[in-house]
Amino acid sequence: MYVCVCNGVTDHDIRQAAASGCSGMTELTMRTGCGASCGSCVDTAIGLLDQEARARDATRALPFAHAA
Repeated sequence: MYVCVCNGVTDHDIRQAAASGCSGMTELTMRTGCGASCGSCVDTAIGLLDQEARARDATRALPFAHAA
């Protein structure tokens, strides 16, 4: 789904940026342009970044995640 229509940034783009280490809106804007125009996408984009961070943290907490 498009999160930032102004700059054509999708939820996949945001998740991919998060997986590559992007952890904040400023960096996301620099990488993708998300939020650089009207700003109506910022809350959704931050939510996706937070969701990805929680998923990474949960994966790290699993006992088998360290065995690989």
